[in-house]
Amino acid sequence: MDKRWAMLILVAIALVGCKRSPTPAPTPSATMATPGIRSSSGQVVASGEVVPSQETHLGFPVSGRVETVAVNKGDRVEAGHVLIVLETDLLEAGVAQAEAALAAAQAQLALLEARPRPEEVAVAEAQLEAAEGALSQAAAQRDQPDLGATEAEIAAAQAQVAAAMADQLVAEEIHELTMKCYTFTIPGEGKQTICPGLGVYEEGARYSMEAANQAQVAAQAQLDALLGGANAEVRVVEAGVQAAAAQRDVAQAQLETVQAGATAEEITAAEAVVSQAESALQVARAGLDQATLRAPSAGTVTALEVGPGEAVMPGQVALTLVDLSRLRVETTDLSELDVARVAVGQRASIYVEPLGVTVEGRVVRIASQAEMIGGDVVYAVVVELDEQPPGLRWGMSVEMEITTD
Repeated sequence: MDKRWAMLILVAIALVGCKRSPTPAPTPSATMATPGIRSSSGQVVASGEVVPSQETHLGFPVSGRVETVAVNKGDRVEAGHVLIVLETDLLEAGVAQAEAALAAAQAQLALLEARPRPEEVAVAEAQLEAAEGALSQAAAQRDQPDLGATEAEIAAAQAQVAAAMADQLVAEEIHELTMKCYTFTIPGEGKQTICPGLGVYEEGARYSMEAANQAQVAAQAQLDALLGGANAEVRVVEAGVQAAAAQRDVAQAQLETVQAGATAEEITAAEAVVSQAESALQVARAGLDQATLRAPSAGTVTALEVGPGEAVMPGQVALTLVDLSRLRVETTDLSELDVARVAVGQRASIYVEPLGVTVEGRVVRIASQAEMIGGDVVYAVVVELDEQPPGLRWGMSVEMEITTD
């Protein structure tokens, strides 16, 4: 009995010793996870998200202060819809000034092109004919003097002096008009000065003024001779002839001025002024139009960066417009190893996780530059969907398989 218990104890001890000394298991070797581990030889698998097909950041090409914001975030707009308007008081004034400058330039050109006008020529010819008749009468009186100075002659001489002074005043005023210049400001060009009367008109007016001065001097001399009691009929009559001749010269000069018209150089210069004024008006109108920000295409307003009264600078983003009618997907974790196997035009199967549906698509763009996300080098690949499933929204998560074979 004792021997059997002793044997059982020895067997138990042996079994316990075996459990305490197990055979060491082989240590598994460590493996490093590599990007694209989900991809197989004929497919590339990547995660992504739904993004809009078009996202446009809009701003003004000019600086200014916001007057009106015509939309709110989330609004759907069509192409051409007014989004934001800047203050336009100064711009509108610039357009009005440019329009006035153009009208003045066009009027001056039309005036030059219209000369000589038939009615002006007819009046000048009639004045010359009358002056020549008066000269002939004075010359006839000079050739046959028979009376001394009478009250009637003195009155006539006084009237002639008055007429000569009136002609002199008119000639001076006409000459002053030809010397007048007009100054206006063209936006972007600075101040411009136009002197439409200079040239042939000023020269003719100056000659007419000098002739009128001579006629007035001669008429005054005739009157002085009569009033001075001069009995020499020849002196009196000769003075009358000189006065009539001077008036004839005035009429002749006026007719020549009217008949001369504008020179080719004056027409060319006036046309250049009109062209410059037209360009200035186009610039002013373009500046006014640039103060209104319009939607370049249909879309949804997703961001407003400015409000009424705020100043904006050229190039500053004022509003973001997104086309949500056409969505697509973009990868977020495609590795640099897998992107080498992807090409534009390859087919892709996209599983939209929130909707639980799968749609087909095609690769349309591969980023040329990598991004660093969580320390990994990834490339964005854009896939255009064949159809857009109901309920698809911007930002939804997707899983896609791109067929590379």
